[in-house]
Amino acid sequence: MLNQITPLILTLNEAPNVARTLDKLRWARRIVVVDSGSTDGTLELLRTYSQVAVFHHPFVDFAIQWNFALDQVTGVWVLSLDADYELSDSLVGELTALAPAEGVAGYDARFIYRVHDRALRGSLYPTRTVLFRKDKARYRMDGHTQRIVVDGMVQPLHGVIYHDDRKPLSRWFWSQQRYARDEAIHLLACGKARQGRADRLRLMAWPAPLAVFLYTLFVKGCFLDGWPGWFYALQRLLAETLLALEIIDRRLGSAPVKADAPGDPG
Repeated sequence: MLNQITPLILTLNEAPNVARTLDKLRWARRIVVVDSGSTDGTLELLRTYSQVAVFHHPFVDFAIQWNFALDQVTGVWVLSLDADYELSDSLVGELTALAPAEGVAGYDARFIYRVHDRALRGSLYPTRTVLFRKDKARYRMDGHTQRIVVDGMVQPLHGVIYHDDRKPLSRWFWSQQRYARDEAIHLLACGKARQGRADRLRLMAWPAPLAVFLYTLFVKGCFLDGWPGWFYALQRLLAETLLALEIIDRRLGSAPVKADAPGDPG
């Protein structure tokens, strides 16, 4: 099965992360990386991995970027990874033995969130479809990020993926401002029929930051993880606060409800 899988990664200034991702992909015959203008040594680092094929494409939005990347894959199966993901050894073993049944077009993976290599008991990071047949999947935008649409049955994987973003905190703030803008546009444009409970809470603006902070600390147990847990909970608090401010600002009429700048694929 491993011989049929092509890992796929997007990069933009991912030098602090991407080596850890690639080191767990040494089994891959070919790795497709699409870069949107790295200047921090990412490209030099990628050249040290013989299986990596680098393509350059300007960033417009996540869906366009991922679909361009998909078009560069020649294999049957795609393993879609962010540059701060690290496959667990158990997941690599599971992929080796995988024998997809007829009608299975993709697989979901669970994540363990790490802060500077220290795993958290829980997080808000969702399960994601990471492995899928190339001819059965395309990406579309959904709020500030992309969503994979798979034509066929999707089954769960048992092994986990570690998420550990070690880019500078200033980059995180920069990204969150743009994510909050795009998510606010999406939420305000959605009709009530498309709004889930979390969306309705976010559109109320003021309760969401406090609710997410308390949920992360006490329901997910991050207060037991020491400073890494507090770091993560405070990040979630700030992300939701930025979104609440964007929603309130647009309701007050000082910002037009339209996209005006590209996001950050990091």
